[in-house]
Amino acid sequence: MTQVSDHLVEALRTIVGEKSVITDQADLAPFCTDWRHMFKGQARCAVLPRSAQEVASIVRLCAASNVAIVPHGGNTGLSGGATPDGSGQQIVLSLRRMNAIREIDLIGETIAVEAGVVLQTAQEAAAEVGLLLPISLAAEGSATVGGVVSTNAGGTNVLRYGMARTRVLGLEVVTPQGEIVDGLRRLRKDNAGYDWKQWFIGTEGTLGIVTAAVLQLTSVPTHQVTALMAVPSAEAALQLLRASRQKIGETLTAFELMSGLALELVARHLKLKTPLADSPWYVLLEASSCLSGLSDATESLLVKAMECEIITDGVIAQSEKQAAEIWALRESITEAELREGRSVKHDVSVPISKIAEFLHQADAAVESAFTGTRINAFGHAGDGNIHYNVVVPPETNADDVNTLIHNLVVDLGGSISAEHGIGQYRVRELQRCRSTAELSLAYRIKEAIDPKSTLNPGKVFPAVHSFDPS
Repeated sequence: MTQVSDHLVEALRTIVGEKSVITDQADLAPFCTDWRHMFKGQARCAVLPRSAQEVASIVRLCAASNVAIVPHGGNTGLSGGATPDGSGQQIVLSLRRMNAIREIDLIGETIAVEAGVVLQTAQEAAAEVGLLLPISLAAEGSATVGGVVSTNAGGTNVLRYGMARTRVLGLEVVTPQGEIVDGLRRLRKDNAGYDWKQWFIGTEGTLGIVTAAVLQLTSVPTHQVTALMAVPSAEAALQLLRASRQKIGETLTAFELMSGLALELVARHLKLKTPLADSPWYVLLEASSCLSGLSDATESLLVKAMECEIITDGVIAQSEKQAAEIWALRESITEAELREGRSVKHDVSVPISKIAEFLHQADAAVESAFTGTRINAFGHAGDGNIHYNVVVPPETNADDVNTLIHNLVVDLGGSISAEHGIGQYRVRELQRCRSTAELSLAYRIKEAIDPKSTLNPGKVFPAVHSFDPS
């Protein structure tokens, strides 16, 4: 990449206006550090456009000058995907001012929004007309739709509603050449050629910049049940998952597995205590439906599970307040872990049937290889996604922990990133854990769409292409 000249910065001001180009280092700081403060970079400036046309003009200008662009949303990512490098010669492109809700289609149950719309704002707009945007994240009050789409975000409702990818019907994208591709169609069926929008979902801004999206909504459930249960083992949790699917079927919205340590940390640091007795594992189950009878069916499920000793204790929320209190336990785990001290985080997925096997193998391997560690495991067991976090002493080498855990995951047919993406955090591990054929295919796609590698270099792929398919 070339040096960013004062002339180019002035040209950017011509496109977006004087106040929409930030160059002061203090004002740039929020754009140059990720949410976890793991990655800190420097940028020549941050540019805040208000339209796809302005984004296209910025991209064309930077492409002509061979200047790298780092797309930036709500800065809630956990892999450093929106943080510039340390050169001070990259342009941060913040889409937060592109925050219009363009249209809600009541009959078709869709919402068209610009990339800078905060996810919670889109959820509230849908709720106002009696519809549901079911993408639900801990960071939904800050995460933007553009970031959600670009990272193919997951969350707690994936079990029923799928990853972000499944909600995207259409996209508006600016290519690395500065061309606006308008595919904001509201169609649920469209088999006319390549489904090109998939190239930009989950690719973290390395192939194009998402400027708007059409998302599929759904009806708002009129009945909802939230329950917290103590289970004696991970195997028992999987038995409960199977029983839940048999008894309440597709009404099962969330099935969250939490270790005893996870809730111990929440109680210690945030003073939120489980109403259940101490247990090695807990499950948070939520079901929702537009049909009556859900509460009775769920209660019957738990009674049967108790009789079969699948669960040892349980409680069903009797009000929205109690349901919120149960969810607060789950949603506070990350913050409690942060207060506990240093940890090495893993966002992995394995086949659902392999969850217990993975947990047993990983626990034994970590205990054998690293002294003074504790396992804080939790996550979305219903879709095979476990956040296997290792609380470690200061001297522990994080790379060694990553290698051990990721080797186990790959051996079990899993993925080293279930929902958080690669960013710059897992670039080395992706190169190590994916096959030569897969990496070669990915590089060919990148080189075909962004041959100059001006969009988000160093994310997903190494900053300098060094992959040798031979």
